[in-house]
Amino acid sequence: MTPEPATDGREPVEAVLFDLGNVLVQWDPHGAFRGVASRDDVERFFADVDFPDLNRRADAGLAWADVRAEVAASHPHHAPLVDAYVRRFAATLAGPVPGSEDVVRDLRALGLRLYGLTNWSAETYPHGPAAAPAIGLLEDVLVSGREGLVKPDPAIFERAADRFGLVPARTVFVDDAPANVGSAARLGFLAVRFTGAEQLRRDLRALGVSLAAS
Repeated sequence: MTPEPATDGREPVEAVLFDLGNVLVQWDPHGAFRGVASRDDVERFFADVDFPDLNRRADAGLAWADVRAEVAASHPHHAPLVDAYVRRFAATLAGPVPGSEDVVRDLRALGLRLYGLTNWSAETYPHGPAAAPAIGLLEDVLVSGREGLVKPDPAIFERAADRFGLVPARTVFVDDAPANVGSAARLGFLAVRFTGAEQLRRDLRALGVSLAAS
């Protein structure tokens, strides 16, 4: 099916590039520690080791064994929580984001090309498609941990465009993180911040995609 032209002179949308975490699949790192450690202990662990930074570095390709070694050297009492996070990673994925799979299916029915671009460790990514079937509906996914690059680095968007044959001006990029949306927009993508499936439908319709309301 040929994409319909936008009514305001923009080029027609022919592809959608999805972030995955908290767009197609719900992710909460605390899930790995339920029944293992108290909330206070987990929050202390996150703060002491700067878990967001460690997680981002794992997303950029650092092996979790190396993450553990760093934590064992600096905060040895927290090393078992690194083990628990990796061992129980599936519990951080709380299932599909409500409504997102329906959006993906409707976009497929319209004939749009659909891809993923995710900040995700190569070691834990295999849990994703099982937790959210919408991921399996995408033609392909570029996983940061396999590439050694993470959003919002412009290079990872350029790599996705090159690998998937995307024209940014004809590609909607969807992400829940403002920094990632901003980076994509500066490269010419039709960048949309995800706040919920129904709002995404409205945003896509505003860009000329013929999606019905849910």
